[in-house]
Amino acid sequence: MNNVRPQLKLMTEDQIQQTHHYTLRVLGETGVRVDSPSVLSLLERKLGLKADGHTLRFPAEIVEAAIHSAPKTIEVFNRLGEKTFTLGADRLRFGVGVTALFYQEPLEDHLELFTRKHFQDLVRLSSALPLYDVISTVGIVRDVKESLTDLYGSLEHISNTTKPLVLLVSDENQFPHVLKMFESLHGDLGDKPFILPYFNPVSPLGMNAGTVDKMKVAIERGLPVIFSNYSMAGASTPLTPAGTLALLNAELLAGLVISQTIKKGAPILLGMLPVYFDMRALLNFYDPQSVLISVACSEMMAHYGIPHCSTSGSGTGWGMDLIASDTYWMNTLTLLLSNGGLAPFIGDSHGSKSISPLTIVHVHEVIDQALRFADGFQLDDAHAALEEIARVGPGGNFLSQPSTLKNYKNGYYVSRVYPRHTMEKWRDAGEPSATQVLREKTIALLESAPAPADHDDLMAKGEEFIHSK
Repeated sequence: MNNVRPQLKLMTEDQIQQTHHYTLRVLGETGVRVDSPSVLSLLERKLGLKADGHTLRFPAEIVEAAIHSAPKTIEVFNRLGEKTFTLGADRLRFGVGVTALFYQEPLEDHLELFTRKHFQDLVRLSSALPLYDVISTVGIVRDVKESLTDLYGSLEHISNTTKPLVLLVSDENQFPHVLKMFESLHGDLGDKPFILPYFNPVSPLGMNAGTVDKMKVAIERGLPVIFSNYSMAGASTPLTPAGTLALLNAELLAGLVISQTIKKGAPILLGMLPVYFDMRALLNFYDPQSVLISVACSEMMAHYGIPHCSTSGSGTGWGMDLIASDTYWMNTLTLLLSNGGLAPFIGDSHGSKSISPLTIVHVHEVIDQALRFADGFQLDDAHAALEEIARVGPGGNFLSQPSTLKNYKNGYYVSRVYPRHTMEKWRDAGEPSATQVLREKTIALLESAPAPADHDDLMAKGEEFIHSK
């Protein structure tokens, strides 16, 4: 079949090579600071390098060797041991999260401190929506003892879904304990990995101890890891897109070198969250050029043959509003038309401080339509339906023609949330706003989203583990 597919190509091959050249210059001339004494010693010993204080400079040949040793694809499973998708050989996959401090309730958009119940509800909601492939840590629970926040949040995470998890742990000292709890509940985590720990360096060019030490713990357990940096252009990276791209790409390849030094062939995803910093309002935001930088990153990862983790366009807006909708549409569509990977952070707003179930439900609609757009259409003799056109002729209709009867159920998009009302039917329904319909649908989904069959057993065992600490 001849499939017509839309495509987005940002950089030429020469521009990709130029970006790589800039990246190698940053790594070879400026270098990165490695704050973990044990990881710094490991890099010096295994790579034959000598640090200048805590700063290491990586020659091009070391960077190229790391690129060649990293796996080109990563198989991801669910908690039941079933393969769900392959990163690096598949379309863009989506997820919900990440680490919000406030929950934006769906009835009136009021902000509430994030609790265990909110964690449970959002994980179940996201698990019930089929186009979310992974569920990231959705918030930092604030109704438990602060030292147990990561353990209780992670327990709600694993107990309320069987989907793959993107794991973020705020307290680096708790990360090994969270993995030990997961092992006590599930067994070996590295055999059929369903957990992808997520780590950030500190821009510019800082490999902080918490990040690289946690990476080492995860890699030694056989887990695929996500290494993604978060920039604020004009503050932690240059204001120019080219400068931000060069610096962030250098950080990513430094993380790659560290991962492959810890264990050759360790599976890793690399990606950027390239936001801007408004020096007048003193907050971060997504600019249209953030999306361009993210697409450029996806093309660099495709060039290297390394699975890509992208931004989901989150953090913009005051909930599920017009501001957020603009960013989500632009980001989702452009990344679907570039190179596949993982976009794991949907749902948060207010500069990523809050998360809204309304956003999770609405953006699921955006993803549904964007996937339909990215799939394109078939162009061949059968789909051209020339015989039907000749049979109907001028002035006829196609309501009862074979192609209509065969394809009408899937021939056009039907929303799972918003009814397609005529004006008369809309007036009969009380003239509801789209936001009102979204609120009602979201609340119904929250109330009906089921727990996994083993939820109670996992919760009991997890509580026992936490109480034994």
